[in-house]
Amino acid sequence: MIVARQMMDYSKASSWIRKMFEEGARLKAEYGMENVFDFSLGNPDVPPPKKVIDVMGDLASDLDTGHGYMPNAGYPQVRKAVAKYASNLYGVGLSPDDIVMSCGAGGGINVVLKSIIAPGDEVMVISPYFVEYGFYVENHGGVLVAVECDADFLPDLEKIKEAITERTKAIIINSPNNPTGRVYPEKILTGLQDVLASYPDILVISDEPYRRLVYDNIQVPSILKILPRSVVVTSFSKELSLAGERIGYIAIGSGITEKDRLIDALILATRILGFVNAPALMQRVLEQCIHLSVDIDIYKRRRDLLRSILDDLGLCYAPPEGAFYLFVKSPIADDLAFSNALLNEKILVVPGRGFGCKGYVRFAYCVDEATIEGAAPGLRRVVASLCEDSE
Repeated sequence: MIVARQMMDYSKASSWIRKMFEEGARLKAEYGMENVFDFSLGNPDVPPPKKVIDVMGDLASDLDTGHGYMPNAGYPQVRKAVAKYASNLYGVGLSPDDIVMSCGAGGGINVVLKSIIAPGDEVMVISPYFVEYGFYVENHGGVLVAVECDADFLPDLEKIKEAITERTKAIIINSPNNPTGRVYPEKILTGLQDVLASYPDILVISDEPYRRLVYDNIQVPSILKILPRSVVVTSFSKELSLAGERIGYIAIGSGITEKDRLIDALILATRILGFVNAPALMQRVLEQCIHLSVDIDIYKRRRDLLRSILDDLGLCYAPPEGAFYLFVKSPIADDLAFSNALLNEKILVVPGRGFGCKGYVRFAYCVDEATIEGAAPGLRRVVASLCEDSE
């Protein structure tokens, strides 16, 4: 057998997000895009800021622009620009040496895990969580330990404390959260710092690609300030709508034991995992455009439109404070049955079991308003039918 057994098993249990996305592609080819309402994939559709496109074009056409190798951690002048930006963003002092440029957040998380995990080490996540975390941890011989959130979809500090073992090496947190849209408040993060005070070798990995996609004047607390034994891994996939360009960075907190050794390991891991370096062109684009953002009000309008439809149907959901997701409680216990019923109306959502949390479905509202409005009649029919059947 050529294909590894593990990969065959992965394929059978692969991401529900991708499964629904691929089903959406099939339906669109059969019925036309305008007749399919696809909320499956968090693929930003808002155009990047015009300056980003202009700078990309200028740099790509400049024959003097470097397209070769550079230090594995990234261009020195880019790391300097990112350090200045991140220092202001997080309210901490970061030097260029505290920044390692990455191939998006996914690449960055793998670099961090490669740098810290030995076979059998445990990495904790908060359920519901982005399903790829499990694959990332297993890439490096680790074991994923999922800890249920509390009733408000926030980290349950007591459960986290109970789940810590002598093999716990890291905890991944994700705020604003995918799939719930929740922003973890400062009180929770301060409590997490208290829980981890006795465990100096547990690293907090904060996955933050949605940090600037927040609404209603919500503030995202600084992980690096509250939890100095942490690294932030982020990308510009969402805030600059550059998901396909795979550009991000790792920022290393000041309180990490043997910080210099960790930085050396991150740089080495970037090379030996095959990333070699973050994309050269996009690093240089960031140098000029890192302070820009897409128009977040567009996502807010879509969120509010979808909320109004769900509210009219009496459906409950996690408070959507950031990102572009609504995590909606299924009107019946079986989230997969609810998802399939919606699929019959050509409405694609992701069942909550795909995030380790049954009984909910995720709507990604990074779609145009016509799609949201067009889904309303079918959603209404499904909810009415399911509620009628359950009486």
